[in-house]
Amino acid sequence: MQRNRMKLLEDVRQAATRVGEFVRGRTFDDYAAEPLLRSGVERQFEIIGEALNRLWKLDPDLAERFTNLRRIIAFRNILIHGYDAVDDGIVWDIVETHLPTLGEEVSALMEGESM
Repeated sequence: MQRNRMKLLEDVRQAATRVGEFVRGRTFDDYAAEPLLRSGVERQFEIIGEALNRLWKLDPDLAERFTNLRRIIAFRNILIHGYDAVDDGIVWDIVETHLPTLGEEVSALMEGESM
């Protein structure tokens, strides 16, 4: 796999790992009450969305192997451009329900497995 593609996948992997580390042992109430935690999680989701957007432009076939590619990119756009309308409940739901799948998919791609 070309170096640029691997770098983008690594950026996704690292950001997803960081989100998991940030929220480990935390509840939604913790998340909603801590601006620094919310900022950190949102920033990592911005990185994930931007890296996947760049990957999509570089190698659409590879990027399309992510289950929710377009939704991830759209979420990044909401975080960046609609910062004042971000719903903490939606972010937390993404952390709990979609982040594990993303982590599995990026790991499989990086290990050369098919998804």
